[in-house]
Amino acid sequence: MFEERPGCSTKARRFSAFMKYAVRPIFRYSPLTPSMLRLAAVLDLGAPLLMRPSRETEIERVWLDGFHGEWIRPAGGTGSHRVILYLHGGGFFCCGLRTHRTLVERIAKRSDATAFSVAYRQLPRAPLSTSMADALASYRWLLDQGHAPENIVISGDSAGAFLAFTTALNAIKGDLPAPAGIAALSPLVDLDHEARSTYAHTRTDIYIPVHRLKSLKRLLLAGMEGDPLPSPCDQALQDLPPVLIIVGSCEGLRWDAELMAERLTEADVPHRLQIWENQIHVFPAFAGVIPEGQEAINEVAAFIRETTTPEHAAA
Repeated sequence: MFEERPGCSTKARRFSAFMKYAVRPIFRYSPLTPSMLRLAAVLDLGAPLLMRPSRETEIERVWLDGFHGEWIRPAGGTGSHRVILYLHGGGFFCCGLRTHRTLVERIAKRSDATAFSVAYRQLPRAPLSTSMADALASYRWLLDQGHAPENIVISGDSAGAFLAFTTALNAIKGDLPAPAGIAALSPLVDLDHEARSTYAHTRTDIYIPVHRLKSLKRLLLAGMEGDPLPSPCDQALQDLPPVLIIVGSCEGLRWDAELMAERLTEADVPHRLQIWENQIHVFPAFAGVIPEGQEAINEVAAFIRETTTPEHAAA
């Protein structure tokens, strides 16, 4: 189902202008060298200075095999069995648990759920294949801990949404049960940049240099030369659970969102694509300053509650 969400607040327009002139030049012109990718880790380390979850939210770190994650338990929950497996975005080379902690907390609180946010390994430390393996291992770990698949929704933004799709697909291929749903914010779903290169918003995205994916792909696919691209949009999708996709109308990855919705339609997978007027890439992450961000979080929370109800699981 396709749904347009019209309207763009003054606060959202002002924040878009800030991102365009203050952030876009940094992302657009920084060289994609190993040294620069390592420097990007500073973004996650400094995130708590700007984005802090509620003091009443419980954060518990968990160490897995070669990487770690954290439980996020907002105060005031009713003790529901819902679990959100969250995979952060950042182009597979930046951001992490700290940059996304507030966003994940807001989604979990509105969903009456606990969230497990994953610090999967990424560039330059590890290629895409390792990121995908860590994401799948996180889902398997939740199942091993006794969490029922019908209570788990996998969510992610941008590159993390890529991992949300591949995790569900690889789980199904590996004879693991599918999760209850997938919630994708501004998803990247296609690593083949050629078709996207002529899209109107690829080079005019407010702050994300989508056109640089072609250069990034070489680093991502180290060790996978000769293998088919692991793009979710090119996989067999018919066994996926219900999907929610949220994207801004003028961002470069709208191309990916619409492509994935088209492929889900062909595979007869229940899904909803929401296109929000003039919102920037992963605008729900900025819900503290963009009113529409909180509205989108409410949509994600409603989807999570809906897909994890006993009635839906039985169906």
